[in-house]
Amino acid sequence: MTSNGVHEALPIINIAGATPVNAKRLHISYYTDGLGWLQLVLSPELSDQEHYQHEEHNAQYDHEAFLGEDAKTFDQLTPEESRRRLGLIVDKIDKDEDGFVNQEELKDWIQFTQKRYIVDDVERQWKTHNPENKEKITWDEYKKMVYGFMDDMDQNELEKDEEGFSYQNMLRRDRRRWDVADTDGDSALTHEEFAGFLHPEETGHMRDIVVLETMEDIDKDKDGKISLLEYIGDMYRGSDGEDEPEWVKNEREQFSTYRDKDGDGFMDQEEVKNWIIPPDFDHALAESRHLIYESDSDADQKLTKEEILNKYDLFVGSQATDFGEALARHDEF
Repeated sequence: MTSNGVHEALPIINIAGATPVNAKRLHISYYTDGLGWLQLVLSPELSDQEHYQHEEHNAQYDHEAFLGEDAKTFDQLTPEESRRRLGLIVDKIDKDEDGFVNQEELKDWIQFTQKRYIVDDVERQWKTHNPENKEKITWDEYKKMVYGFMDDMDQNELEKDEEGFSYQNMLRRDRRRWDVADTDGDSALTHEEFAGFLHPEETGHMRDIVVLETMEDIDKDKDGKISLLEYIGDMYRGSDGEDEPEWVKNEREQFSTYRDKDGDGFMDQEEVKNWIIPPDFDHALAESRHLIYESDSDADQKLTKEEILNKYDLFVGSQATDFGEALARHDEF
């Protein structure tokens, strides 16, 4: 398990771009708007970067989390070309063309990029798993493409457990998520059902499976609840004699004050759901506040193009630019 909570011990065999959805954990991302810390479930963990290093925001985390190998392509752009493209994006965000990007405009743009990412990702994976573009993908077709390699493995390899993860376990979890996404119960997914399977955090009836998977990952003693030790252990593993960072101490307080609502020393399933999928949380609003707080040098609650370009690294690592992807889209420039 890495320092940002990713289980990496098992090698994942990727066939034609097909990877088990349970090979990567959904991750909790933290933002500050100057008033307090906000957090939410985002997307599968795709970066080895830590989102916060020594309590400083690491924009490269979000950049790599979205782009993956495409980050290398973006890195080949000259700084001048990168800033030019970012400037064009700013012009698009500024809908009223008053020379400023206000919070509402930034929030609207972030919502647009969120939806675009999901649509693009679902379409890409639909084509991978369904090259003939049939109406549905069957479980057997998905299993063969993603887990076909298991046919050549012995039982010990299949059951090898690394921190609660094994190939058998990932297969079981994928099948369970598939069944929840399969609303008509025919063991095959339509395009819409497949979208829920890939992005359960975005689909109302799928969110309980996100909570269940999160609990299974963190609940090491399998007692059906999460202790303070398990909660902290999923975020941080210190070395012997190492002083505990301040943010870890803050998380202990967060657990006792806000997470463990009934004060029994544990988080049950409902408390975990309130933690990772808060009912009244607006992701785009939180991200827009975060970006303005970090970039607004004159504290007027709106951003000029100059202020945004001065914080170039922050914006190419944020959802305002699809975590940097928009800068590499040839069709936008």
